[in-house]
Amino acid sequence: MTRLLTSSDLLAVLEPDACLEALRDGFRRAGASTVAGRRIRTDLPFPGTATALMPGLLPGIDAYTVKVNAKFPGARPALRGVICLHSGRDGELLALLDSATVTAWRTGLAAALGTHVLAAPDPAGEAVLGVVGAGAQAEIVVRGVRSLRAFRDLVVHDTAPERAAGFAGRHRGRVVGSAAEVAAAADVVLLATWSRTPLLSLADTRPGQHFTTLGADEPGKQELSADLLGSALLVVDDRELAATTGALAAAGLPPDAAHATLGELLDGTRPGRVPDTARSVYAPVGLPWQDLAVAWVAYRQAERLGVGTPVDLLG
Repeated sequence: MTRLLTSSDLLAVLEPDACLEALRDGFRRAGASTVAGRRIRTDLPFPGTATALMPGLLPGIDAYTVKVNAKFPGARPALRGVICLHSGRDGELLALLDSATVTAWRTGLAAALGTHVLAAPDPAGEAVLGVVGAGAQAEIVVRGVRSLRAFRDLVVHDTAPERAAGFAGRHRGRVVGSAAEVAAAADVVLLATWSRTPLLSLADTRPGQHFTTLGADEPGKQELSADLLGSALLVVDDRELAATTGALAAAGLPPDAAHATLGELLDGTRPGRVPDTARSVYAPVGLPWQDLAVAWVAYRQAERLGVGTPVDLLG
């Protein structure tokens, strides 16, 4: 039997702390996988793109994922698709999961983890959190990063003022008029937009700040300028992907422009922020194993609680 897990099913079984722990562990272990994940993207003769990520593999998990997404920026939701969770023993299709929900959670919580690891220590919780792009992705990042550290205030900007106002209301923050105003007010800045031109440059920033950019996840998208990326302690999730489809590619920077991957920081292979670090940037693209990490948590919890709809696709 295959367990069908809709968005509401997933929201009933997913919990940030469990997913953060699965992702933290995954960053440490993913490098030991003997099979590299692949990310395939193509333009369509429609106003969108198609993307497939496969296989999602992690040592110690006897299963793998294949994800197929449609991205249509003008649609709501903009991302729709499915994640297939297969048994590693015999290929049985264990579950079909709503891709938009799993993707938002794994991307947002991995970004929260990277933000917490790279941002300057703030044990008193006096820092201000800034958000550029008040969409569904930013909701998960803010929820995740606030579970890891406290912030004194939150400022938000979105091109849709009503969306920014709603976001500020839900997260006890305030609205400002531009991305530059967010950077002027905040110590930690999260960007999650569809922008194809830089929203912030080096001149908009100050020493000590951290930036997490989620929008540069495919060719042509860019949120931070080349001079800002080049001057910062730059960390990615995968150097080659970042240089072919992510923030490095958009800025014309080579793979070695990245100081480290998040996995290298978490396993101690490379150092992270030090006291004299002026600025830091986390610029992930998103990796197939992250789908497995969150899908496996969701599937096991759904099996335990009996959530979802069992379907016999072979019947």
